[in-house]
Amino acid sequence: MPSFSHILGRGSLVFSVLCATVGVGYLGLSQLNKQLEKPALAATVTLNPDVVGDGVVNANADLFLPLANPEAAAQLAQVTASSLWHEKEIRGIYMSRYQITNNADEQTIRNRVRYYKQQGINTIIHGVWGNGCTMYDSGVMLKTFGVAHCPENQFQSQWLDWLIDEAHLQGMQVHAYFEKGIKLDANSHIFTLAQNNGWFVPGVDRTYSSVDHYVLDVNNPAVSRLFEQILAEFVQRYPTVDAVQWDDYLGYYAEVGGGVDRTSHLTDFVQRMRTGMKAVNPNVSFDLCHHNPYSGARYFAADWAKRGADRVFIQAYNDANFYAELDYIERYEGVAISDNQLHRLEHIINNPNIKSVLIFPAAGDPVSAARRVNATITGR
Repeated sequence: MPSFSHILGRGSLVFSVLCATVGVGYLGLSQLNKQLEKPALAATVTLNPDVVGDGVVNANADLFLPLANPEAAAQLAQVTASSLWHEKEIRGIYMSRYQITNNADEQTIRNRVRYYKQQGINTIIHGVWGNGCTMYDSGVMLKTFGVAHCPENQFQSQWLDWLIDEAHLQGMQVHAYFEKGIKLDANSHIFTLAQNNGWFVPGVDRTYSSVDHYVLDVNNPAVSRLFEQILAEFVQRYPTVDAVQWDDYLGYYAEVGGGVDRTSHLTDFVQRMRTGMKAVNPNVSFDLCHHNPYSGARYFAADWAKRGADRVFIQAYNDANFYAELDYIERYEGVAISDNQLHRLEHIINNPNIKSVLIFPAAGDPVSAARRVNATITGR
């Protein structure tokens, strides 16, 4: 944890302004810093758990005891919270593939990137695939299915180039999110073809009650080849993308598969995808966001520890189990929570062993989710 003066000393202007606001000089701050460095007064930041949309950061009473001005103490707590938040390696937000439909133009996309930067986000995790089709022009799609991308969605062909370029200009990253993985619903434009060619494993995946999913058999050579080619093509087409990410949709729910243990097939398939991707572009990180290893293996045939992922983020969307997941969250690269769980940011910010946090907008509104995250952190 950086010391108080270290945090303030990152910018002399901020340091001077706060000195004037609080009413103490450099000597006073030096004495305050000595107090803060004592183990008994380890710095923590308390976020208001009752306010999510307009979160207010409160100061720890003992921590700011030397300060006579309560408003100044609160301001300093907000500075500390913001500093700790920005120390997280990845502060990401998910954006569905549908966020770039309706022909969003270049200026709109660039403005969105700048907006997320202003909200304290440094990584955009954007959908590029879902329900059996790409949200970019793909030669593999065209050759295999006769269409270059998802036919029902309209978007400008350079949207992802603009997104990546602006993000990098802003010092941010873009991670390509392969939504829905190997699952299709009946609305997929390749559903009939997959059904006729025997591409599905037996059964229907009803993990989510709102939609029936049919899961592709990765042990089928045609299915395996499709995904291997799609991924290799993607990192070649977008060589500066920072990462690709897959989640629990790259798995077989326990109720599907015809009673066959498909764990080893799935592991081999993911290893082949990653190897093929790295052969084309070794600079792109191959990431997973999944349930903890025990749940993944038991319920999704996902022995993901053997998949060779570069980074793994633990899903903690079941809020009741958040603390039970902490050992896994701290052991791996970070945590994914929904924007219904922003009360968890207090623990995440104060825990140096949680390296990164990904925010999933449960209602599909990343603009609002990012604003609420920033409000919870800064109190504004």
